[in-house]
Amino acid sequence: MLFLVAALLLLGIVVGTAAHLPVPVTIIAAVAIGCWLLVFTIRERRHHTTHTEGASR
Repeated sequence: MLFLVAALLLLGIVVGTAAHLPVPVTIIAAVAIGCWLLVFTIRERRHHTTHTEGASR
């Protein structure tokens, strides 16, 4: 429950901040975060694939 409250508080802060930024800055920040998440997803998939192959031997 505490995690949910903290997540909603953080979301409110981020959305509130984005509302006060110019649109181009918000779009650039969103693209940067999206790229970071894409890189993180690719690295995690490679990491789990490598460990899965090694465990089956």
